[in-house]
Amino acid sequence: VLCCKTRAEPTKGRSGEMSRTVVPLPGEYVWYDPALRGEFDIPVGAQVMAVTTDSLVFRTGEGEDVSLPLVDAETRLKSMHQNSIEGVDDMINLHDVHEAGIIRNLRVRFARDEIYTYTGTILVAMNPNKRMSIYGLEHVQRYRAAKLTDQSPHIYAIANAAHSKMVKTKSDQCIITSGESGAGKTESTKLILQFLAAQSGKHSWIEQQILDANPVLEAFGNAKTVRNYNSSRFGKYIDIHFDESGAIQGAKVEQYLLEKSRVVTQNENELNYHVFYCMLAGLSENELATLHLLPHAEEYQYLTEGSCPPLVSLHTQEEWQGICRAMKVLMFTEDEMQNVRSLLAAILHIGNLRFRALEISGLDASEIISQDTCRIAADLLQVDEGGLKQWFTYRSTSAHRETSVSPLSVKQAEDVRDAFAKGIYSHLFQWINEKINWSIHRPEKFRVKTGMKLSLGVLDIFGFENSDLGN
Repeated sequence: VLCCKTRAEPTKGRSGEMSRTVVPLPGEYVWYDPALRGEFDIPVGAQVMAVTTDSLVFRTGEGEDVSLPLVDAETRLKSMHQNSIEGVDDMINLHDVHEAGIIRNLRVRFARDEIYTYTGTILVAMNPNKRMSIYGLEHVQRYRAAKLTDQSPHIYAIANAAHSKMVKTKSDQCIITSGESGAGKTESTKLILQFLAAQSGKHSWIEQQILDANPVLEAFGNAKTVRNYNSSRFGKYIDIHFDESGAIQGAKVEQYLLEKSRVVTQNENELNYHVFYCMLAGLSENELATLHLLPHAEEYQYLTEGSCPPLVSLHTQEEWQGICRAMKVLMFTEDEMQNVRSLLAAILHIGNLRFRALEISGLDASEIISQDTCRIAADLLQVDEGGLKQWFTYRSTSAHRETSVSPLSVKQAEDVRDAFAKGIYSHLFQWINEKINWSIHRPEKFRVKTGMKLSLGVLDIFGFENSDLGN
């Protein structure tokens, strides 16, 4: 049933004879075609505000008032179906099935704080950019035993549907989260894990370890971008293992495609990985002195490439302490955590290395100016200082069992320095992921205990962006 009532309005055709154009009444909703044909130009939903003898005025969803001659109404206006006006919780039921109808439906629901909408078994989640009281234990209980369509759309319903099907059919399941940067993929993944951990009604040690893996990986793999203050700069696949009853027995995390370039350079108004700023804010004076660090991020080249100050709400001592607590839950030893701090500090010192141009035997060469910084970096890495200097300023080439050594220019030395820092961080991130898996992934013990392994995978793919400079 169309919501538009219409009335006939006489207009003159080209021959001078009167023709009749269907015109909507004030208060009715229509689709307005702006008659533009750009890449992102589509019809928009609008409400008719006034109708005169030769034009009508309507207001778009963005609040813009538009005046349209009556002679154009027939070709540029279409009536809107009732469920497009009110919005539906499953877009399979939409009558106006086109891009404009989908966008309007999401907008209408979002305005009512209904951030979740189904398209069949696909959940569309709109980031509200604010805290919402729809994720407590009460909501977990509500969706735990409900079918997908029994309750209003929710991320918990998707998690419950996958878990229920896994237990019922004894077949593995997977949930994929995808979307643009800042859409809420990482938060959605955490909510899925929280719901699955609450499914058993227990609070086991392995469940806590799986939940604590997230803040550690986020600290080392997330950063502020122009689109998102907590953007995942890597992809991860979490494979959660269950017994036949559906209780969590373990998990395995696979990470891929870490954005290594962010360690040494960032786009304007972006930051390096969270862990650097949290460490500077969280370490005590004695700990900073041991690592030869200052508590101010602006002292380090690798932390200031984006000309953006640290996040006051996130890069705090409390956040650093939370990261350390999570690492202890995941069985990181004190020595291992100290080694992590030393490597992070070494990367910051390496970024402050400066070079001076020289000429050796007619070749462009370079030498390190900041000798003290190089000595500190070598001490933290537990390598020979002379060897480190040689590595930054010379290259060796082997051919036919002979090795030749040639100097590097300043630009080449800087490139080697940055590649070295990226390599350290990449290997550190990979080791942290392996250490987490050592704590939460025990396949041999699991098979002996249960004889069967069911799994539910959650793929948190990194967000897609449109940037002037790719990383």
